[in-house]
Amino acid sequence: MTKALVVVAVTIAVLSALYVWRSSSHKPLGQEAFDALYEAPAPKPPQTMNAMHLGHSLVSHDMPELLVQLSDGRYHYNSQLGWGTFLKAHWDPDTPINGFEDSNGHPQFRDAHEAIASGEYDAIILTEAVEIRDSIKYMDSAKMLHNWATKARANNPDVRVYFYETWHDLDDPEGWLERLDRDLEMYWEGAILRPALNLDDNPQPIYVIPAGQVMARFVREIEKRGGVGPIKSRTDLFSDTIHFNAYGAYLVALTHFAVLYQTSPVGLPHNLVKFDGTPAPDPGPEAAKLMQEIVWDVVTRYSRTGVPQQN
Repeated sequence: MTKALVVVAVTIAVLSALYVWRSSSHKPLGQEAFDALYEAPAPKPPQTMNAMHLGHSLVSHDMPELLVQLSDGRYHYNSQLGWGTFLKAHWDPDTPINGFEDSNGHPQFRDAHEAIASGEYDAIILTEAVEIRDSIKYMDSAKMLHNWATKARANNPDVRVYFYETWHDLDDPEGWLERLDRDLEMYWEGAILRPALNLDDNPQPIYVIPAGQVMARFVREIEKRGGVGPIKSRTDLFSDTIHFNAYGAYLVALTHFAVLYQTSPVGLPHNLVKFDGTPAPDPGPEAAKLMQEIVWDVVTRYSRTGVPQQN
């Protein structure tokens, strides 16, 4: 990296940190206390799981359906989605959810407040809209994550709450991989998760599903190798510059499986069916195995997942 690029990178990092400091009105949980929350893994999960997904199109209809198949039918889910929907829009009944009818016209839809108030779920999986900085600045992401987690636990003290980390546009001017490297600690943790935890007198872990980190690791590996199977570059995981295609959905579903079940995905099937019942494009055995191995390596080296860590 040239000296000029180093200066630019440092400048962006400093400005981004300043942006977060000015944007968030909530003080983050201290680093030592934050680390301590995740020293022990999450309790062993049930093998048959009921889950609620709350988010937007980076959840999609296909990804949870792939998860059902990866779990051999032991995963049961409902969802409430929208187009680019903020956690605040899901929380506030007076805030319209863009694309609500198109996103939720299926049997797995359940009103989010009704679902979480039921106490029927083992896992609640939340994600925030990207651009993540705008969500933090304008939509009080930390408070919304806290609100949903608090409501879930009030209705089921044993529920696990998960925060699904996503990614930004492939054409992001700051660099797609560069943002994945930086944003997890700076924004997803530093400006949302840690402040959300600090709003509690007695914080309980909210576990992270690090799909963005898995994407970054997998993309670096396939691009270093010049491609694996049908996947030659990062664009082969996407249908446009941000929404995953069937290969990307499979990678994200594997990540959810590994975190939710605390189980290695190595050896899971890769010839699956999409939400609409049509065959999902098969990444093939070599690419699928690489995906599975990378997923397990990432989640067992990042304690926020709640998965038992590698020694």
